[in-house]
Amino acid sequence: MAKGTGMSKALAVGVGVLTVSSVCGLVMMAVMYKIQIDKFPPVSPPTPTKPPVIPTGLPPTLRLPDNLIPESYKVLIQPYLYAVIPNNYTNQSFAFTGESTVRVKCMIVSKSIFLHAQDLNVTTVEVRKSDSDEKLPVSGYKIHHNETNFLEIQLKDAMSGNETYYDIITKFEGELFDCLDGFYVSGLFATSLLQPTNARKVFPCFDEPALKAVFQITIIHRPHTVALSNGIGAGSTPTEIDGEEWIMTTFKETPIMSTYSLAFTVSDFKSKTRHSGTKINIHARGDAIYAGHADYALEVTEKILIRYQDIFGLKYPLTKIDQIALPDISVGAMENWGFISYQESGLLYDKYTASTFDQERVATLIARELAHQWFGNLVTMHWWNDLWLNEGFATYMSYIGVQADGWDLRDLIVLRETQTAFQVDSLNSSHPLSLQENDIQTFSEITELFDDITYSKGAAVLRMLATFMTEDAFMKGIKIMTNISHNDQETKEDVEGFMSTWIEQVGYPVITIITQTGETSQEHFLLKQTQGHDIAWQVHIRYIKDRDLTEKNDMLKVKDEWVLANVNCAGFFRVNYDEENWNKLRMQLERNHHVIPIINRGQLIDDAFNIARAHRLNVTIALSLTKYLVNDTEYIPWESALKNLDHLILMFDRSEVYGPITKYLRNLITGLYDHFEEYTINGTVPEKHTDQYNQVNAISVACSNGLTKCITMARSLFKDYKNGTNDIHPNLRKAIYCSAIASGDEYDWEFAWIEYQRATVAAEKDKLRYALSCTKEIWLLNRYLQYTLDPSKIRKMDMFSTINYIAKNVAGQPLAWDFVREHWSYITQEYGAGVVSLGSLLDAVTKRFSTDLQREQEEKNQGLAARALEQVIERTEANIKWVKENKQIVKDWFIGEL
Repeated sequence: MAKGTGMSKALAVGVGVLTVSSVCGLVMMAVMYKIQIDKFPPVSPPTPTKPPVIPTGLPPTLRLPDNLIPESYKVLIQPYLYAVIPNNYTNQSFAFTGESTVRVKCMIVSKSIFLHAQDLNVTTVEVRKSDSDEKLPVSGYKIHHNETNFLEIQLKDAMSGNETYYDIITKFEGELFDCLDGFYVSGLFATSLLQPTNARKVFPCFDEPALKAVFQITIIHRPHTVALSNGIGAGSTPTEIDGEEWIMTTFKETPIMSTYSLAFTVSDFKSKTRHSGTKINIHARGDAIYAGHADYALEVTEKILIRYQDIFGLKYPLTKIDQIALPDISVGAMENWGFISYQESGLLYDKYTASTFDQERVATLIARELAHQWFGNLVTMHWWNDLWLNEGFATYMSYIGVQADGWDLRDLIVLRETQTAFQVDSLNSSHPLSLQENDIQTFSEITELFDDITYSKGAAVLRMLATFMTEDAFMKGIKIMTNISHNDQETKEDVEGFMSTWIEQVGYPVITIITQTGETSQEHFLLKQTQGHDIAWQVHIRYIKDRDLTEKNDMLKVKDEWVLANVNCAGFFRVNYDEENWNKLRMQLERNHHVIPIINRGQLIDDAFNIARAHRLNVTIALSLTKYLVNDTEYIPWESALKNLDHLILMFDRSEVYGPITKYLRNLITGLYDHFEEYTINGTVPEKHTDQYNQVNAISVACSNGLTKCITMARSLFKDYKNGTNDIHPNLRKAIYCSAIASGDEYDWEFAWIEYQRATVAAEKDKLRYALSCTKEIWLLNRYLQYTLDPSKIRKMDMFSTINYIAKNVAGQPLAWDFVREHWSYITQEYGAGVVSLGSLLDAVTKRFSTDLQREQEEKNQGLAARALEQVIERTEANIKWVKENKQIVKDWFIGEL
């Protein structure tokens, strides 16, 4: 373990980082992405970086060989699906056919061609020399039905090297499955989701992110339907094929881009358009468009586009941006270049029934996906091992982008990203932000990277850098990135030296400060301490003192004062203190909590509980920090406390400890409930957005912990709803529906189920779907789990989240765990090929695990998602140890507070 032995080392680290940050203020993001631009420019195909090998057999790895570089595709696709049922309809068809011509540059003399194809029947293969149209005889071809997904084409005569151009022409057939990836069907529309490696399921292609090319797409589709793709529609022409009427829609060439950014849809959707320099189109079901549910998305898209163009100093690269609301998509949104796909609740907003949280989600998702149009699409990581560059940056920028519409969410990044990443990154089975290319090869290894480390830690690390540099300098660095010379080797080495400890190392440090001596040390923070690593992070500690609230970084030694380090949780690390300083901070909170910044009030609680979980702090210190909350009404400290107290509930809600915990929480929450009670009774919400969140916290916690007036309020409002009058404010519906169903009977559940089936607005359906999981009736929860197997009851994209909701319920958790194990083969078959994280499902259904028997159950299920299973087993082992050591201590503390 790396430890500093005194103040001098801490100061040296602080000064070193300050120096580095001043140097890299304008170039940090420039270097991060200029590396990508220089190696893989967005305007031309990448220069091969692997050593030249003349392929004579199968490539030695799962990666494509470097003998061919794609430059352009012409792809024709004809789905036979009827999106509008005609009068003479006989049989629905779930098939598509197509033809692709990819022009490649041959770098090395070779008789072998390798590209990707999966779940396709390739019927014809031709190879022609581009300049003369000379046909090269093909001796044979086959698809390798293994993890390579290679389409291998063997030629009788060799292709010339020296950058000679060839055209590879294939004809193919495929099926439109309902598996929510590739080119799939849902109801009466067909659409695509090609990230990360699903383009190969639609047409033979070079399906690696660095192998960019230009795409010209043509779609032949049924009459009365509309085809959409990344490019601008160049025209739709009626045509007759085999005696049937069709429409042929051709799209203009795309910019040079990766295969995973390609998209196309055939549907009877309607659209709404806004012209603002860039043509903005929103596509959705006709009834949603006519009801005005796309209006907010149009408005906020325009504002955020303008904001980003100013920040990036670069106009949006295309002339149009299509956004489509899909009833079925396995991810929240997908940033296809010029044609972004969303879940309906992520793009559509009904001002009459949606909450302000629904509205915020729409704005935030749009901000994230629009950021990808520059960072991810224009500038792309070379390989999936650096996925965090795309996703971490887009997540961070979403908090900046939404400011264009008046949303100030910057402080919430600590709750949503930093604290989220802390949880996963405190496990030995976590992973660095950036891994070695050779470590990420298979499909499962790629999809496992779409996790909280990539998204949330990536965003948190960027926030840390932006804070140290100042946000203005950070944004200037982004704006001028294309003018920064990557050849400035000294600057490059400084920046890379600073960044490497946060990007290439797994985990994060806990900084321990002994305030009486000034001794400061750092150590790899792990919930289950094993080995860790002995490489120090470059850490810049900013702190404030009692009676001197000016931020400092020079001296941490104090006598009678308290010290508070990591102001506003800007650094991606936890802070531990000597017990005396913890007690001084607690007393300051109880005396006048306003002295401590809001973010730090939350982070003190989160740090203390998690440091206690890692056996580095007495849990009673963490528990004592929550007592001051009777006088605080701010959301961030309350949310931090409730998340950590929820962990105690997960550990003890089946034991005798739960009674005292419930009584303590009921006493603690009463003041907050009373603070918002007038709003709640009047069916209104406070003006401040974070207060609106805390109003929901007050209702949820008060009702779930037995505050009588809360339960009475929820039952009364729900009764009115059943009688035909729903005056519950949309912000409060999720909490009140849940409370009423939890305290109600099967008739309340059946009413909510009927309402769920009747609801046409996705956001309202989501609230009811969550509330249905709150019942305490075992048979209802079991039946609800069975409903997730039937897409006519629970949409496929909602299966995982519905199971997760049920697992959150103490009555539902063992049912959900048994259900997942019983149906794992079905789940992996139906959902295992998408970006949907099987790991998130395992995480949810095992969060309560804290016994040896439960760990044994986990270990017996080795067929489950590998990395996720490793993480949940490690977490369970940490829970087992902690519960054994602390159960009596926790029980005694809560009893003592009653």
